[in-house]
Amino acid sequence: MSALKTVGLIVAAGISMQVSAADFEFDRPGAGMSTGITPVGKLAWEQALPSASYQESNDASGEKVKTTRLNADMLLRTGLAQDLELQLGWQGPAWSKSKTAGQSVEDDGLGDVSIGLKQAIDLNDDKLSMAVLLQALIATGNDGFSEEDDIYSLGTAVSYQYSELLKTGINMRYDVQNSDWAVTAIPNIQYRLSDQWSGFSELVYRKAESQDNEYGLISGVIYALNERTQLDASVGVDLDGADKSYRAGLGMAFLF
Repeated sequence: MSALKTVGLIVAAGISMQVSAADFEFDRPGAGMSTGITPVGKLAWEQALPSASYQESNDASGEKVKTTRLNADMLLRTGLAQDLELQLGWQGPAWSKSKTAGQSVEDDGLGDVSIGLKQAIDLNDDKLSMAVLLQALIATGNDGFSEEDDIYSLGTAVSYQYSELLKTGINMRYDVQNSDWAVTAIPNIQYRLSDQWSGFSELVYRKAESQDNEYGLISGVIYALNERTQLDASVGVDLDGADKSYRAGLGMAFLF
């Protein structure tokens, strides 16, 4: 084979691997992300109204501690190219209340911010789509509402449109914080209930370095007011350990 033909084949292979944007989808609700990319010149605003969590645990003296937390996290997404978007996130204003032996302590503050780039991958398949997210969480929040150290992550999402009514997928996320690694896997299923209503369920598995396995279930419903606006509600429960831990959320999302 001539050198010219070899170069031509390499170029053709590179072109065939170029990415193209999938149909737009909001990333909320749920712990994972969609494979969709925000169109160029458009802005997606995804807002919690708020998110809530409740946990029961025991302190060092054996006293039961009940903690409730609310935060209005948000995510802004805008298209930079047909297959590339910029994401700006903020964990938002937050409030917490801890109750131990009849004594309550309340606190409030601001959460961390994040920045990311999400790239769609063209798999040359009408039913199969994929996206990759590079993200940095910057620990700028107040004490008690911050991760304390920056987190750098690589996330992937693969989705398969089984039929008009059913979609399955899996999210993988790899985090590094102060040289400590963690991996999260989120298999999920989405199902259409009607023209405007749909539902989803996720299993969340996380393994952090030197930590026990963590498991959780999240389910919810989505109501599409139109192609540019949706409302959502979800509930979740952690399945690992002796502590009771629950979460819930209401949200809205707009595409401008």
